[in-house]
Amino acid sequence: MADYDIPEILRFTEDDEWVRDDGDCVVVGVTDFAQSQLGDIVFVELPEVGSPVVKGETFGVIESVKAVSDLYSPVSGEVVAVNDILDESPETVNEDCYGDGWIIAVGDADPDDLDSLLDADAYRGHVDARSD
Repeated sequence: MADYDIPEILRFTEDDEWVRDDGDCVVVGVTDFAQSQLGDIVFVELPEVGSPVVKGETFGVIESVKAVSDLYSPVSGEVVAVNDILDESPETVNEDCYGDGWIIAVGDADPDDLDSLLDADAYRGHVDARSD
């Protein structure tokens, strides 16, 4: 089994997105497990700033040399920022998925949505169950 980076300070979805609560917004990206399973990322479809997102519904698409996958919003709210770097350099998700490879920031996120996400230990167990 591979050893994936799963930061303790983040929350996670079963669909392999991570969430960082920055106070006035939450930042969303895909996990180390997700980017490694996808392989070399070649395209990320980003929503428009101001677009509403709904927890559990798609907000974009991530494409690699191996697959095309929907991105699911871990929270409901409004997109307040997108990572424009990914338009020109989608591989940034592979290189730094928890830093420069973030995908969107959501404002007005429902605190109950955040509370329902997996902590690092629960997500690690979720990944381990699929990696066997």
